[in-house]
Parts: sequence; C-alpha cells; structure tokens
Amino acid sequence: MSPRLSSGPPTLPTYFMRRRLGLLPMSVETRTHTALHVVKGAIVKVLGEGAKWTSGVSVDGSHGRITVQFDRKPTDEEIHEIERQANMKIREDQPIEVHVFRRTEAEARWGDLIYDLFPLPEHITELQVFHLPGWNVNACNKEHTPSTGDVGELVLTKARFRNNKQLLEVSFDLVE
Repeated sequence: MSPRLSSGPPTLPTYFMRRRLGLLPMSVETRTHTALHVVKGAIVKVLGEGAKWTSGVSVDGSHGRITVQFDRKPTDEEIHEIERQANMKIREDQPIEVHVFRRTEAEARWGDLIYDLFPLPEHITELQVFHLPGWNVNACNKEHTPSTGDVGELVLTKARFRNNKQLLEVSFDLVE
C-alpha cells in the first residue's frame, strides 16, 4: 500500500510531510534559493524598508547568504526575530506565485520593488517574478519551491554588518 496524504488540513508543513514520505523531488539548492526570498521578507519585516535593497546572494547546497543595504548593526534581538519570522512564514506553508510578465507590466504592478541593486540589462523585456504576497516580490529567473513549507526549517548562522559599505550579510543553513 502506498502512503497517501489525508484530504484534511495538513498538520505538518508540506516539506516535512513530503520528506517523511520520501516524496521530496526538489533539490536542496532550490529550497535554499527559495529560503533567500523568505529570509529577505523577514529582514524587511523586522528592520524596515531601509533594508529592502539586496546587493548580493549566495547559495551553496543548504547554506545561503543574503546581503542587503542597511545603515546600522542590528541588535541580537532583531537577528533572532528575523529567524523567528522566517520560520513562521515557512510553517505557514504559503503558496508561492511565479509569474512571467512583460517588463513594463511588472514595473507597473510592483515598481522598483522587483529589483535589487544589480540592475537588469535594458534588452530584457520579459521577467519571471517571484511573489510571496505580503512578504516578498522579486524579479528572479531561478527555480522555486511551490510553497514556503517546502523549504523546511532554517537557522541563521551569522549576521555581519560592514559599516564602511553599509551592508548587512545574513547567513543561514537549512536544517536537515
């Protein structure tokens, strides 16, 4: 007899259920990349709009790092709250929307929120947009998980503020 998910409301996030049943098809890099968007949303929720511009990202297996422009070193409490908020969003198992728009349509809908500090060349006229309503929106051509629950739990491993460049680097690992 093959395992089946109940038709009732899930008691565990999708990721944990899929993992338990051995049905986890997406790569760890996809999960980690999606986690970057979740962590970015948590950073902005906790630190405010002054932290909305991403200047760099990195994914290496289950390790991720996001660098945002910011004007001060966050407190330990703020860093803990970023981790708490990110894991809360993951546990919500919120569906992730990925849209393809003409660039002009995407810009009309979301303005500059879809961009980071690394600009897209002008010749790009069609954008894939990652959208987690109320949390994060970003022009992103990478693969993403279907929902936040597919990411699995994460732990922030390091937060480094570079005062001379006004940059905050937040590193995390997915819990395996």
